[in-house]
Order: sequence, then C-alpha cells, then structure tokens
Amino acid sequence: MRDSQVIVTGAAQTPFNRRKDGTGFRDWALDAFEAARLMACLDRADIDALFVASESDVFSLQLNPASILATELGLTGAAGMRCEAGGASGQVAVHAGVQAVASGSARQVAVVGVDPSASSLSGDKMRTLYGFSFDAWTDGMTGLTATALYALSWQVFAAEQGLGEAALAAVTKQNRGNAMANPDAHLPREHSVDEIAESPMIADPYRRLHCSPLSDGAAALILTHADHAPAARRKAPRVVGIGGATDHAQLGARSRPGDFTAKQKAMARACVLAGIAPKDIGLTEIYDSYAGAQLQGLMALGLTGDVAADLHAGAFAPDGRCPVNLSGGLMGQGAPVGAVGVGQVATCARLLEGRYHPGLQLQSPPRYALADTHGGLCTTAAVTILENGGAA
Repeated sequence: MRDSQVIVTGAAQTPFNRRKDGTGFRDWALDAFEAARLMACLDRADIDALFVASESDVFSLQLNPASILATELGLTGAAGMRCEAGGASGQVAVHAGVQAVASGSARQVAVVGVDPSASSLSGDKMRTLYGFSFDAWTDGMTGLTATALYALSWQVFAAEQGLGEAALAAVTKQNRGNAMANPDAHLPREHSVDEIAESPMIADPYRRLHCSPLSDGAAALILTHADHAPAARRKAPRVVGIGGATDHAQLGARSRPGDFTAKQKAMARACVLAGIAPKDIGLTEIYDSYAGAQLQGLMALGLTGDVAADLHAGAFAPDGRCPVNLSGGLMGQGAPVGAVGVGQVATCARLLEGRYHPGLQLQSPPRYALADTHGGLCTTAAVTILENGGAA
C-alpha cells in the first residue's frame, strides 16, 4: 500500500463522556458522521458503503446497527456492514473500509464507531460483561475480571523490564494531562503522584487511576479513493499500511504472557505494506485501557527498545521524538469501545493535517502516524499507518 490511493477526507468525533442529556447512540453517530462528511466535501449520495463498529449488542440493544444507522444517517441504498472485534472493533472497521476502497468495490465509504459504554449498564454489569471479552468458559464465568488479567500480564512485563509504580504513574499523569487541552475528553485531570498512589486498588498493582473510564460517544471517517476526492481534499492523509493478528485467548496458553505478540505481528504486517520501519513513526495513538498496557504496546510495536529509559527521557511526551496519545488516549479522552479505533485514526489524520485542537496540534507534523487498538488482552490486534498527504 505504499502507493495507496485511500485517503482520509473526513475525520470527526463527538465528545467522549457519560451522556446524561437523553441522547443515544443514533444521535452521536449522526453528529460524528455529519462533521466528517462536511469535512470531506461530499453529499450523502456519494457514499457507497457504511462500516459500523459496535462492540456489543447489549450496550445499544440493537442487533443490526449497520442497517439502523444507514437509515439514521441518510445512507439507505449504500452497502452496510457491522464490524466487531472487541476493543479492536473500530480499527477493524477502518480496515474493512480501506479494503473496500483499495479493491475498487467502493469509491467513498463512511466508517462509524459508536457505543454507549457508560450509560447503558451499571458498572458491576459492565465488569461482568467484559469478562466475557476473554474466554467465557475459562475466564468470564469464573469471575475473572479484565483488570485482573491485565494486571497479571503487566506483572510479568514489569519484572522483565524493571518497571514499577513510577512508570504507571508517569503514563497516567501524561495521558490525563494531555486530555486537559482536549475539549472532547472524558477525564482531563492534573493528577499528583500521591493522588494516584492513594486511589483504590482494583487488581494489584492497578489502582483506579491507572484504568481507563467507560464512556459514551461516536467517531467517524470518510475514506475516499484519490481519483474521486474533491479537489480541496486531495492532499488529505493517506492510509498506507494496515495489519492485524491474533493470540491465544487464554493468558496461560501464551509462552510470554507479558508480551503483546499479536500487536508485534500486526505492526510488522502494516510496516511491510507501508514500506517503512517502526522508527519512521512520528506520533502514535495507542490502546491504553490500562497504564501498563501502553508501555507493553510501545514495546510490541517496536517504538522502543528500552521502554524504561525512553519513558524517563520523555521520548513519548508531546515534545518527544514520538508523541503518544496526544488526545489523552483511552485513559484521558475516554473509551466508548466501538468508537475508539475510529477515533484514533481520526485523531492521527487531523494531527497530520494540522486540524487538531490548538493546545495539542504539533507545529511540524511528522510524515507517518500510527493508530493502534486491540481487543481482549491483546488477543485481537489491529494497527493502521497514515502518511501525511503533504509529504514529499
């Protein structure tokens, strides 16, 4: 895909938060889609296909969201498909849209990610439901929680890398701090180390402030073949690499339970398509469902060879060599699960094009950006590489 003609002509999202205003997933999807469509300079009739990312039918009580949203968005007649891969649902929907445009089966597609993850069920019910995101027989029905499984994996990784509570606090402080300049963020916070250390323990060593919130919201993209893009949008960022992979669903079946092996494989596949190496990535939106997962992901993606040293040196800070989660990530911006991967690509595209929030926009956008998402305990991994449309 190094000569890819798939460009991101439209990119938008709603605020990610807990909705208490009587609106629902249809409203949020429409808001995000309309903003993306207007940015793309397209009419509804120009859209050939709709790909909807929604993690669970239980959240929306809608078994066929693609057909419903085709009606709600005014896209009746377009092809419709629902994409689901746990936390990776949004990124998988992006991949489906990219493949549709690259294959020639569609000229313009809409990708919409949406989930009412915060307002549909109680916290206890959500924890039970997320246990079924792993193996329902061996994990979910035994009462194991997502936090406990992530904590076990982190303990192995942290011991191997020489990381401790200070590393978790650094990620929490940076991501929530970045979110303070993001008007769409759920948890913009300026945490102190003591505040983090004193927050309730959930599963050792993860405390409440090391965890991402449950959020409501939507994100949308318009992916267009360059030959059919409006003149004003032909320099928009291009999708040059996509990659996916899976791992054993059971943590105990993995030879290296602290490593995100599926993410490593997904990244390698995306880099081959893009014709680049991980060192060429200049900014990243990474899946930080927990603070430690961000550091495990950075290592798996090849963005660091010594995560402890690079974290200490500020390599992933907003002014570092590879800024990570300028949006605030899941921990700061929020996590309406189906919208996460779509929102990550939207954020990368807007940053590359110089259209992001003023307090977070890089003055000199890099050539390449990476959006990274996974489902389960990195059981399903999916990554997307974008290239700056103005790059030589």
